Amino acid sequence: MPFFILLFLVVPFVEIYLLIEVGQVIGALPTIGLCVLTAVLGGMLLRHQGMRTWFRVQQKLRHGEVPALDLLAGLALAIGGVMLIFPGFATDAIGFFLLLPQTRNWLIRRAVRRMTIVTGSSQSIHAHRSKEGHDVIEGEYERRD
Repeated sequence: MPFFILLFLVVPFVEIYLLIEVGQVIGALPTIGLCVLTAVLGGMLLRHQGMRTWFRVQQKLRHGEVPALDLLAGLALAIGGVMLIFPGFATDAIGFFLLLPQTRNWLIRRAVRRMTIVTGSSQSIHAHRSKEGHDVIEGEYERRD
């Protein structure tokens, strides 16, 4: 809970500070124009990346694959889109970080390395690290049609 309180207090002050500083350097109207431009560019990028991710999810589902990484990419895209809605340069930077495929995929790979797989079934699941340093998750499953 304290994290969110800090987040909601710090982020607006950082955004206001950055808007004032940029406004003093380039002027008020160019600063507003830059905010509008980043929102428009971010919206276009979000639409493009969102559609690509949606098509990959559909394709994997048609082939019987689990689109877990693509769903995480969709979540990152949604968060990035929300960040672009807020006016300001810090949230725009975070939004673009999540919208660009290279940085988004880097973040997802880091997040997946830290995840622990937990299921609600009574089947046994074992996770370990291979000799090459890769995470290996072994388990048993039962297919029910």
